[in-house]
Amino acid sequence: MSQPPNSPPTRVARRPIQELPDELISQIAAGEVVERPASVVRELLDNALDAGASHITLRLQAGGVRLISVEDNGCGIPRAELARALKRHATSKIASLSDLESVHTMGFRGEALAAIASVAEVSLLTRAAESEQPHGWLLDARSGELQASARAAGTTVQVRELFFATPARRKFLKSDATELAHCIEAVRRHALARPDVGFAVWHDGKLLAQWRAVDGAVLDALRQRLADVLGPDFVQQALALHWPLTYEASALAQTPASMRVWGFVGRPDAARARADWQFVYVNGRYVRDKVISHALRSAYADVLHGQRQPVYALFVALDPTQVDVNVHPTKIEVRFRDSRALHQAIGRATEAALALPRSSAADSTPTADDPVATASAAHWPASSQAALPFAARPAGGTWGHQVSDLAALWGRAEPHAQADAESPAAPSVAWAPAPTGQCQTATPAPWTSEDGPLGRALAQLHGVFILAENRQGLVLVDMHAAHERIVYERLKRQLAERAVTSQALLIPATFAASPLEVATAQSCAHSLATLGLEVLPFSPKTLAVRAVPSVLAASDPVELTRSVLAELARLPASQAIEQAQNELLARMACHGAVRANRRLSSDEMNALLRQMEATERSDQCNHGRPTWRQLDMKELNALFLRGR
Repeated sequence: MSQPPNSPPTRVARRPIQELPDELISQIAAGEVVERPASVVRELLDNALDAGASHITLRLQAGGVRLISVEDNGCGIPRAELARALKRHATSKIASLSDLESVHTMGFRGEALAAIASVAEVSLLTRAAESEQPHGWLLDARSGELQASARAAGTTVQVRELFFATPARRKFLKSDATELAHCIEAVRRHALARPDVGFAVWHDGKLLAQWRAVDGAVLDALRQRLADVLGPDFVQQALALHWPLTYEASALAQTPASMRVWGFVGRPDAARARADWQFVYVNGRYVRDKVISHALRSAYADVLHGQRQPVYALFVALDPTQVDVNVHPTKIEVRFRDSRALHQAIGRATEAALALPRSSAADSTPTADDPVATASAAHWPASSQAALPFAARPAGGTWGHQVSDLAALWGRAEPHAQADAESPAAPSVAWAPAPTGQCQTATPAPWTSEDGPLGRALAQLHGVFILAENRQGLVLVDMHAAHERIVYERLKRQLAERAVTSQALLIPATFAASPLEVATAQSCAHSLATLGLEVLPFSPKTLAVRAVPSVLAASDPVELTRSVLAELARLPASQAIEQAQNELLARMACHGAVRANRRLSSDEMNALLRQMEATERSDQCNHGRPTWRQLDMKELNALFLRGR
């Protein structure tokens, strides 16, 4: 019988405080660790990799609900330690607090097998590599029965009837096909991190996927594994990323934090509607981290169109003492000691990779018949192909890396500096009156390699596009989009080459500020002044903006100040205002770029092509639209059925 409204709540009888039984404790832990079959797959793959396996086979039935079997050829488990492997918080990977603060392995909690055994039927078949006996040992987790069984060195873990002990949780599982997809995704994530390990996935007796181990330098092996796992389309649109960095102690770090960043980032043209091709690894572990995601998104800020999502496979190696991997039961989230340095490293490395125009390598790009070689390894010096550690722990246990600046890594000067040095006589683009016809030809001489990767202009089409000829075939250029990027990058460079000047406001703009904003304004007064902002306390709860950067004089001073104060706590000071600056510069560039229906001479069109080749990020305009497209002779022949 329900209680009438406004009646006092019924008091629940108090239960005495008591210790929970071990089985219930393990089932509670399983609720944190085991969400679905893919969670079991992830934990067992972690253990197999920690055991030093060079090949791992995953067998599934009914999407992993009926059976999950992980076979590896690792070091195995000695018979004397086999029973302890299934106990809660039993592990060989940590033994003290110092070990927990510098985790080098994929797994370390020692609760996965015990948690899984509490909600499923688990058996372990293993043989230690150093065992002198000609057989292994099979342990049944529920009965504790141990018996001899044939097995080569390594371990096989079988998990049957997942959640049979907790049928209520089994009802929350999706269809077999959905659970299978999650399991395959878990294997893909591990396979990308370890190209030196072979993986095979079987489902209901059928081989679904197999990726063989790849030898060689890290970028070469990673490129091959990316092509195997994600397909050649990813590699064709990928830019190599490898930038060893050493950061000195910053305001937030008490000790220097050495780190490496490498991998592949997709060209803006390869961006997708969904963020399903974004892989980030920290010391070999797949993670989702807001700092890294923000750094990558910022690097793509003005080269992506709309809400498209970039694609990337990014790897970060840093001292394990600088990252806390023990903040989430599934180990998918981490916390960094110096997140600012990491943000800078990833952001700058990605920007450097995206800055090189695709046109600068048009002449040397391999053919489409070799998709693996199509990735831009040709842009990188031989030193960038040196071996890097696949696993989290480097050989020798040292984490110091040679300091290398951007110019030394790329083996050349800064892109704009190189352009100024190599093309001092490039003619400036001067715009003629409106055209009188729809197509103006340039009557060029035959194309030569001296004309540059984008070739030599042939004609102007409808006052919108430039048609050019290069070695591959035909190049189509959107002249407004291309010139817009050129002007935009020039404005940004000019702004960076001089100090930010301030413009005092005739009447200071005051606004009600939160305690955090007031504290940030006081502690970061020098950073604000460097950015051209003068913000002073007007009262305990009010701030006054007395000056703003001259380049942003037309912006709302209150909104500008609020956004800068919000970003100063977690981002480098220069990035807090960069977005607002870039938006204004983008608008200026758009208005200053050549408009459609402008007649260009042959020299003007060729000058625009040369400037595109020397300008960073010239493959996209400020709004993320492509500026040029290549039609090679193979495509042109196919249009006219030549050779058929």
